[in-house]
Amino acid sequence: MITSLLVANRGEIACRIFRTCRALGIATVAVYSDADAGALHVREADTAVRLPGAAPADTYLRGDLVVAAARAAGADAVHPGYGFLSENAGFAAAVQDAGLRWIGPPVKAIELMASKTRAKELMGAAGVPLLAPVDPAAATAEDLPLLLKAAAGGGGRGMRIVRELVDLPGELTAAGAEALSAFGDGEVFAEPYVERGRHVEVQVMADEHDGVWALGTRDCSLQRRHQKVIEEAPAPGLPDELRGRLHDAAVAAARAVGYRGAGTVEFLVAADGRPYFLEMNTRLQVEHPVTEEVFGLDLVALQLRIAEGEPLPADGPPAPAGHAVEARLYAEDPARDWQPQTGALLSLDVPEEPGVRLDTGYTGGDTIGVHYDPMIAKVIARAPTRTEAVRLLARALERARVHGPVTNRDLLVRSLRHPDFVGGRPDTGFYDRHLPELTAPADEAAVRLAATAAALAEAARGTGAGGVARFGAWRNLPSRSQARGYRSEPDGVEHEIRYRSGRDGLSVPEDGVRVVAAAPGRVTLETDGVTRTFHVTVHDTKAYVDTASGAHTFTALPRFTDPADRTEPGSLLAPMPGTVVRLADGLAEGAAVVAGQPLIWLEAMKMEHRILAPASGTLTALHAAPGLQVEVGALLAVVTDPAEEQPA
Repeated sequence: MITSLLVANRGEIACRIFRTCRALGIATVAVYSDADAGALHVREADTAVRLPGAAPADTYLRGDLVVAAARAAGADAVHPGYGFLSENAGFAAAVQDAGLRWIGPPVKAIELMASKTRAKELMGAAGVPLLAPVDPAAATAEDLPLLLKAAAGGGGRGMRIVRELVDLPGELTAAGAEALSAFGDGEVFAEPYVERGRHVEVQVMADEHDGVWALGTRDCSLQRRHQKVIEEAPAPGLPDELRGRLHDAAVAAARAVGYRGAGTVEFLVAADGRPYFLEMNTRLQVEHPVTEEVFGLDLVALQLRIAEGEPLPADGPPAPAGHAVEARLYAEDPARDWQPQTGALLSLDVPEEPGVRLDTGYTGGDTIGVHYDPMIAKVIARAPTRTEAVRLLARALERARVHGPVTNRDLLVRSLRHPDFVGGRPDTGFYDRHLPELTAPADEAAVRLAATAAALAEAARGTGAGGVARFGAWRNLPSRSQARGYRSEPDGVEHEIRYRSGRDGLSVPEDGVRVVAAAPGRVTLETDGVTRTFHVTVHDTKAYVDTASGAHTFTALPRFTDPADRTEPGSLLAPMPGTVVRLADGLAEGAAVVAGQPLIWLEAMKMEHRILAPASGTLTALHAAPGLQVEVGALLAVVTDPAEEQPA
């Protein structure tokens, strides 16, 4: 019997596992890096053990330290969560060698499925079509497009799509470098890239008594950088014959390796309906909640019972009911190449509605740092039908109050309401086709009205005795027209808002706008006969305006100077804190570069970012070097345009 469980992970998945442990009466142990000393998973655990350092390689990826932590805390079992060491056969063996119970599959099963070659052999025997590998050295135009994939690991790391042969050598180098950095293995292979395919997976659960369940399908096609964004169960629109075939293949794969515990068999379903095996993940998946909601199961509880030797119920899994959809809320800016964001998460408030579930590793007041994945939370909605579940999730996200770094919340809402998704036609090229429209600026009139609410809320805060409004060091007399400037974020559009403060309260001169009520945290405006309420929260120079139809963020002007405004033209600045992982081949001062050419690769929050040449010219300064840690706004290099060097 398990009495004390260490979770060899952090954030949302650690909190998720602790929740089940509390329900089962199991004591919990957290491990944490120095960067996570105050994290939610540490606060929620019964016991916590420090792993000195901040980078994953020094902390959560140090299996020896994690095993030592489990023994020091008196744990008798280890759950790996997902990511980090969850599919590391050596770590699983070390846990068991230390006399601890491993909440996962047998070491041999991990090893077999870690070998993509062996895994494909097993799936071939199960009758599932496979994508034939392509030798990059012999690839021709007939083989394009190609997908380069890391032989080890997952999560989109080390993956590249190649559409032109001339790009193949450089992308192979880039994919190999990223794979080596992420997994310690730089091996990369190539296979045909299936356009507009669907990513469909089957959840399996197996015990040590030859019981294997296939717990339905999930569609995880909406992805950015080969990482999932929106997932749902069951996968919509699959013919019963195909669904049954995928279930049978997944069960056959689990039996072929003597699987035990929770696992996922992933497939790519082409536009013609043919499935191709991708891989088997020998762990719990990020998107497991949608399966839990449809089947009414706790998959973590099943994992623990199986690890204790219990059989799965002989009468099989419960019948699925309804539909569930999950959205991953990330601290990132989709309009700027999915750039991850950091900083204080001031508020995280998702409406508590029937059918809405929040899985998170953060609460308001926590900090999103640079060392780990930028996912803030998973929001899940369950309803009797897909239409209702999608609508419920979109509305919950729209009404959520998320203050702090820029997030993908608006993108998620728009994605869930896009005709292609609503119609049950998701595919892996969704964001390639629709990103510009999904990240288009909000309606200008709506933004200006929200800025007006922010200005009126500030005026209400500054109103003292006798109706005198005070703004910082300024004293403004009643009945005089006042102005306040705001910059909407993240698009940077500036708005000047004018209003009056008189005996009858606050008013605005704009046609069609009537101030119904104005208080520091709540403003009600009427336009064209429609009354709208705005909730305004201020943190330092930022004003967060939440409405019934979305949210807006403003910076009060005058604003602080952006680092880019203080540098010479041609300067390459670090867009975020991170570590320089490599430079372009032969890059040195004096080198000629071409506009748009990748010069520097920066790694931050588990993602690799390319710093491009802003113009064609000469590299006149280079301050970056592999291994260098930089802060946001740090000067990395300078490219000088020869035309600008000519004397006037």
